[in-house]
Amino acid sequence: MDITQTGPSTNPLSVAPVTTTQPEISADFETFLKMLTVQMTNQDPLNPVDSADYAVQLATFSSVEQQVQTNDLLRGLGDMMNTNGMVQMAAWVGKEARAETSVNFEGQPITIAPRPSIQADRLDIVVLNSGGQEVDRFDVAAGVETLEWDGNSSSGSALPWGQYSFQVIGYIDQDAVTQDPVDVYSGVIEVRNEGGQNVLILEGGNSVPASQVSALRDPTSSP
Repeated sequence: MDITQTGPSTNPLSVAPVTTTQPEISADFETFLKMLTVQMTNQDPLNPVDSADYAVQLATFSSVEQQVQTNDLLRGLGDMMNTNGMVQMAAWVGKEARAETSVNFEGQPITIAPRPSIQADRLDIVVLNSGGQEVDRFDVAAGVETLEWDGNSSSGSALPWGQYSFQVIGYIDQDAVTQDPVDVYSGVIEVRNEGGQNVLILEGGNSVPASQVSALRDPTSSP
């Protein structure tokens, strides 16, 4: 199969937006005052509640109120930052993001980035189909940062279109000592918020949290 080795690539950024609504603290404060009034009206005239106790209740509620307002302010600031982050990430659409994920192969070469956890004497790239079964493997020189996978097996036959993922196995003195995931480059078609974090929707329908993106590039810069 044809393999093209390339040099290093760049590193990225990420953020995540959410918007929530909070009940007005004033409504709770009015309820508190009504309860306090009822308590004062129905207290035992022969054994009235000490005024210091009322002061403690008011101080406690005031402290809680301030904390809630502070949380609302921080939440608002966070939402503002998240919105700005989402606007910035809109520019990611049309780019290629590098992340640990499977990739949809449709006949075009795919850039993969082995990330061995140790310095190995030799590396094997294992190609897995959508069912997690090994369909091919080939060796690559240690120290290579990126290479092109053209969808052809080591025997020269073309693999069918579909979802593939990759692993890198490191060897020392002919012994397999590590097995690590491989990053791939995929085109970004959408940025959306899911569960409070920004998620990239990739070509082929795969999704990956923006925080897991390790590089971003323009498609025209592809080797």
